Amino acid sequence: MSEVDREKLLLATHLATTFKPDLMTNDKLEAATKGHGTLVIPVICAANSIVEDILRGLDVSLVDAAAPTIPLDIIVRNAVEAAKQAGASPENAALIVAALTYFSGAAARAGVPMANRKLGAIARIHAGACRTSAIALSTNKFTHRIPAFPAYKAVYELLLEKKLTKVDGAKLPAFVAGGAIYGHSALGEDINVPELAKNAAKAATEAMMRAMEGAGITAYPLWPALIGAAVTMEIVHPDSFLGEEYGTFGTVDSAYVAGLGAVEAAKLPPKIHVRGTGEEFDTAKVIGDFGLILKDIGGPSVIGSMALNEIFAGFQESSIIGAGFSGGPVNPPLGHLCGDVVPTIRLLIKSKGDIYTAAEEVKKYKLNSFIDPEMAICALNTIARKAEEVRRGLVTKTWLLASEAIRDRAIYRRSVKVYEMLKAGKSLEEAAKALDEERKAYVEKRGSAILSAFTGKKIELKFTELRPQARRKDPFTKKYWGFDSYISYDVTIDGKKYHIENLSAKAVPDYILEGKGMDDPNYGLALFAGAVLAQELQYIGHTIINITIPAAVAAIMGMDPKEAAKKAEKGAYLTRAIPGGKANALEVAKLAKKIYEMLTTETHDILP
Repeated sequence: MSEVDREKLLLATHLATTFKPDLMTNDKLEAATKGHGTLVIPVICAANSIVEDILRGLDVSLVDAAAPTIPLDIIVRNAVEAAKQAGASPENAALIVAALTYFSGAAARAGVPMANRKLGAIARIHAGACRTSAIALSTNKFTHRIPAFPAYKAVYELLLEKKLTKVDGAKLPAFVAGGAIYGHSALGEDINVPELAKNAAKAATEAMMRAMEGAGITAYPLWPALIGAAVTMEIVHPDSFLGEEYGTFGTVDSAYVAGLGAVEAAKLPPKIHVRGTGEEFDTAKVIGDFGLILKDIGGPSVIGSMALNEIFAGFQESSIIGAGFSGGPVNPPLGHLCGDVVPTIRLLIKSKGDIYTAAEEVKKYKLNSFIDPEMAICALNTIARKAEEVRRGLVTKTWLLASEAIRDRAIYRRSVKVYEMLKAGKSLEEAAKALDEERKAYVEKRGSAILSAFTGKKIELKFTELRPQARRKDPFTKKYWGFDSYISYDVTIDGKKYHIENLSAKAVPDYILEGKGMDDPNYGLALFAGAVLAQELQYIGHTIINITIPAAVAAIMGMDPKEAAKKAEKGAYLTRAIPGGKANALEVAKLAKKIYEMLTTETHDILP
């Protein structure tokens, strides 16, 4: 390879690698801007709109007013427009905006008859979505998804059997039910409402969890609780307050006790906390309020449910409650990256729009929450830059401030390493592989430490084999290991060593179907540990700089860009998890070569 100017090579490599956000990733970013992909960009664009409106003085919390419109109407309408502009359907736009305005300070309900403003209905009406019932709801996709039918079945069977409340409607005198003698008095507020709401929510939540298990998936608790509360709030008077045992008059409503029943059934923690701010939310109130929101929201798709699941990843307890992947410790594909939205909104409101203060807090918790924080922050930068192509705002500006320098350092370090290896006579495949090997070792070391802290046991894990085709033989899966991964590793748990061979195709099925290892309480933990760290490596399609940077450097040093892209993808055997790396590497290599040529051309040779 020819002699080059090192500094200009590094600059050209950086400029080409970051030329557009789509070149940083194998994930189909452009699809996410037009409604054909996930809803991550609509969520971010709506968040940009909401923060802008709140910081210019619109009161998100006002609901009880004798006026045809209130500031919340403007905030919701603008945010819905932003979400739709990014490709969200009306139903999904309503769900996204209702969730984000709620976590920005909007109330889920206004319980006065003439100003009966429910947040879910406000969002649905402004979005132009059709009214339906909670039967249209579905859980987030956890491999499969479960619609709300099991919750309805459980609740309505108990209603027919008169088992949800001791109050028998057949015994009520005429003109008691439906008015203040019942609804705002002892029989309603102290007895019937809390019994009916709590028991119904509990039965509905438990039914959803059993249905998930019946489908062969883990009963992650968040969505069963949300659907359980929503089905309940279709039945229970939503504006009823509870007796004094629950709190001062006007402070605790029927939605809260529905949330309480769902939380108890799902075994959710009593409090959840926002990343970056540490603000505490009462879980029962959140679940109950979302039950009230979801019953009015319309019929969001499973993609909408996935977006809401990731919005909940903004809480520190996301892994416990079964919220989205984007809260860590594994960094998921870019379509999931909504977990930083709520923390950033609240940080910006708290700091009165100071993006520097907010960015520092985002960077701080990102560095502490992920197995590979450098890659997680690169992914945040990519999705922020792509979202800004649709709608700019303080949320995306904050993310860029939090991530740009770390992304730049990640690119610079890799560029130098590849340059030095190629200059020393190493092959391009060796250089790309070295980057992946370096990342694998880091994931093993830091991942083991994170798993140890999470479980309270001393865990050390080393992969012994990571390759494609655990059970298939076709050409496609032979090339891209993420679709049929052969994963083997040694893991030590509190001094006891386990060897797991072929995790996904043999060890896990043997454990589930044949009970192999179930007599050892740590064997399941050994499978869990491997699954966590393996998926951190499998999901690397979100950031493919271990392919694009080697290709760029090699092209500048004289290799044909097409050949450089091919060899870089071949060498980066772990980053080559899904298709797309070679095509992006070719574009980056061509750009890098052209930029380098321009950087090394005298100005008078360029200008006319």
